[in-house]
Amino acid sequence: MTFALHGIAVSKGIAIGKAVLISRAALEVSHYLVEVGKEEVEAQKLLDAFEQVRQELEQLRQGLPKDAPQEMAAFLDVHGMILADPALAEKPIKLIRTQRLNAAWALTTELNDLLEQFAGIEDTYLKERANDIRQVAERVIKALNAQQKDPLNDAEFLPASDIGIESIIVAHDIAPHDMLRFKEHAFTGFVTDLGGKTSHTAIVARSMEIPAVVGVRHASEMIRHGDWLILDGEHGVVVVAPDEQLLAEYRKLQAQALKEARKLKQLKHSKTETADRVEIELSANIELPEDAIQAVKLGAVGVGLFRSEFLFMDRKQALPDEERQYQEYRRVVDLMHGLPVNIRTIDVGADKALGGGGDVSQTGTSPLGLRAIRWSLTEPEIFLTQLRAILRASAHGQARIMIPMLAHAKEIDETFRLIEKAKQQLHQRSQAFNPNIQVGAMIEIPAAALMLPLFINRFDFLSIGTNDLIQYTLAIDRADHAVAHLYDPLHPAILNLLFSIIDQAKRADVPIAVCGEMAGDPALTKLLLAFGLTDFSMHFSQLLLVKREILNANVGLLKTRAPRVLRAYEPEEQAKALEYLLS
Repeated sequence: MTFALHGIAVSKGIAIGKAVLISRAALEVSHYLVEVGKEEVEAQKLLDAFEQVRQELEQLRQGLPKDAPQEMAAFLDVHGMILADPALAEKPIKLIRTQRLNAAWALTTELNDLLEQFAGIEDTYLKERANDIRQVAERVIKALNAQQKDPLNDAEFLPASDIGIESIIVAHDIAPHDMLRFKEHAFTGFVTDLGGKTSHTAIVARSMEIPAVVGVRHASEMIRHGDWLILDGEHGVVVVAPDEQLLAEYRKLQAQALKEARKLKQLKHSKTETADRVEIELSANIELPEDAIQAVKLGAVGVGLFRSEFLFMDRKQALPDEERQYQEYRRVVDLMHGLPVNIRTIDVGADKALGGGGDVSQTGTSPLGLRAIRWSLTEPEIFLTQLRAILRASAHGQARIMIPMLAHAKEIDETFRLIEKAKQQLHQRSQAFNPNIQVGAMIEIPAAALMLPLFINRFDFLSIGTNDLIQYTLAIDRADHAVAHLYDPLHPAILNLLFSIIDQAKRADVPIAVCGEMAGDPALTKLLLAFGLTDFSMHFSQLLLVKREILNANVGLLKTRAPRVLRAYEPEEQAKALEYLLS
């Protein structure tokens, strides 16, 4: 029976093949009490398993082939850091010694506690890092259970008659190090129950340019091993057991998409300007320093948003020190070869995953709570550490500071006071930095948009974070599935707000960019051009798609049609106005 499953499209393209079902590592482990007097023996078993996994990860790290995605080494490092965190083993060891739980039971108890903590986090990027902790714990459990069989090497995935047929991985979740092994078997797509746009599966799939759909709930339960699948990475759809007619239609679409992809790659060498010669700047949003390599290859003229959160994720005790942060920020600056790099200061809430003993129950993790600059200003020493690291990186290129979630004049004052203090501290140490480093602000709260003149007067550049701006303006928590369907970038209030922000900044001659997902949506490129936007920042995988739209656009004509869109409030009226603008 043919049926379709829906998830989150994270890596574009169409894949057709037979399902290869990868069973999830069993967390339903045996539960028993160890004999009295054998507690230390059981504790040592757990420590030995941690050491075994550490060695496995190191071997994988050392054995990475030259053509492995750049992100892979960074992900293995992250898993290594999680494994090395003594806090991960601390509680299980205590449970073994005090309650005599067997090692696997003790570890899964701690894992469940950690996953519950992450479940309450609203920040999507940080929330998805819980998968990394789970993947590391599962690997330790495998070591404890001596389950060393590798499904990729022990048996063929498909019957002998199907050898040569393209295959699509279906799994509950996929660890980054497993994805590297999957690459060797020439899989053409990935489907997972878990994950989101910023999950490691998504990031690696994009870097490997392999179609992927994640967050397909119960896919690994509803899809059978060997089922024919159609994976549509453009629309987030997985068709199970398609008939011959549907297969034929998608094979045509697949061939057409491959042809378009080859044509698209030719655009990376062309100048980014509209048909009426308006120059447009395309920058990249990156999560990892290595992303900068691909961004430059695809023609990005800078990093419009470097999310610094990856340095802070999954740490229960020690936060990355200044030297570690400086080295990572400098890596991005070096890889961009003198192009600007906007480093956004940490944009997460005060929770235990960041270390420092933050109490989620007291601080809250609501999108309206203590997060981003609000959190940084309550932790001035942590904030100063990050500011010093960014300032030191500015001595090597165009590192710039970007502050998220500002809404109050007093927040701006305190931020600049701490930036000056960080400069003074470096001056006292005789450490180099750019004294004239540019400082920018994210415009992502309606209050900031409505008092934009204050930001125009105080900052060197501005960047619109459309994801949060839409969420806050429409009073929608994107993580709440009950209202997520109301999240609408084309809501008339959003369009008028965007136009107002861009127009005011342009009139004041202050650089303004859009770095939210709207910037990377080719369907919205001409709309943003009509509003006067000339600086877009997006995930590097979207750069050429947006560039194609820019090359075919006439800004002069689009601007004459924008007022009709801005005046349209009724849905039918707006639809006609948008159709007219894009025609």
